Amino acid sequence: MPINYYIITAIALFCIGITGVLTRRNAIIIFMCIEIMLNAVNLLLVAFSKMFHMAYLANPAKAVTSGIDGQLFVFFIMVVAAAEVSVGLAIIVMMYRNTHSVDVNFLNRLKN
Repeated sequence: MPINYYIITAIALFCIGITGVLTRRNAIIIFMCIEIMLNAVNLLLVAFSKMFHMAYLANPAKAVTSGIDGQLFVFFIMVVAAAEVSVGLAIIVMMYRNTHSVDVNFLNRLKN
């Protein structure tokens, strides 16, 4: 499959994520949209990794591990995303316990 399909899909996912972050007020939806954006980046990393791996297979003189760097980055992004979700959800649960709302506009009122 051509790399253009992966790029178009990733751009669409990233735009959906940005739209969700900028327009929604629910903190849980915002976190889900951030995860969609991270998955769009992961899709591009894996697609480019596959593309470069196929290029290296055409030239067998290159190193054997070439082309998997993008997949390693995806693994680390997934670990960071899991940590972000756990901390973010803990913050949302504490915010809900204190304010009985997950509306991010309500956080501005907590400054005073």
